[in-house]
Amino acid sequence: MSSTHAYEVRVAEESADREACFAVRKEVFVREQGVPEDIEYDAYDETAVHVLAVRADGVPLGTGRLLHGEAAAAKTGGDLTVGSLGRLAVAQEARGLGIGVALVRAIEDVARARGLAAVDLHAQTHAMGFYERLGYEAYGPEYPEAGIPHRAMRRVLRPTG
Repeated sequence: MSSTHAYEVRVAEESADREACFAVRKEVFVREQGVPEDIEYDAYDETAVHVLAVRADGVPLGTGRLLHGEAAAAKTGGDLTVGSLGRLAVAQEARGLGIGVALVRAIEDVARARGLAAVDLHAQTHAMGFYERLGYEAYGPEYPEAGIPHRAMRRVLRPTG
């Protein structure tokens, strides 16, 4: 998908990669943010496309997932042409290296490849500026999710090239 000298971002197709994604999520969401583990992992994990940022020596640095089709419909207002980006997490020691941007762009690439017209996400309100810089626009009211304030955001995808 994309790479730099320090890390690469790829679709997590192997079970070891998926487990690495779950480990990053546990560290960031469960340990750091106090999200209950029983709501961090859900049935969507089975069908989602997971992406993984991994350091050259194999250490996982970040992850995110894309829901599409019926799995995304409940999060996107029922529009099957819109995917849902979620569970974006970057390990504390890897923040500020551009990994979050690389993960979002990789998820958008997967969405384009699946023919999706846009990507929605539920942003923690403190992270809205990050997503706005990537072209996402907020809509709807603020709401709590796992006890954390969120806003819905969307980016219309344009073909690359």
